[in-house]
Amino acid sequence: MHDPTAQLVKMANQIGSFFEAQTPNDPATARLAIVGHLKSFWAPSMRRQLMGELDAGGAGDLMPIVALAVRSHRDKLVAAAQAHS
Repeated sequence: MHDPTAQLVKMANQIGSFFEAQTPNDPATARLAIVGHLKSFWAPSMRRQLMGELDAGGAGDLMPIVALAVRSHRDKLVAAAQAHS
């Protein structure tokens, strides 16, 4: 069975790995870049699904830096998602 959340987690982790490698000594900058990428390139429905899964205690395979980025900057992701709904 296809799990759409697993695919979102995989993609988010790829984004997280990239930005974490770009700024290895500055995790705050990496988190901002992760959120910026999600805001710019992910559909609002994708962001809502990932945030909903985090809220429900799911997405356990999500990299810690990605989970922290989404939780810390949720307001930016939600505002962007609402603006496009």
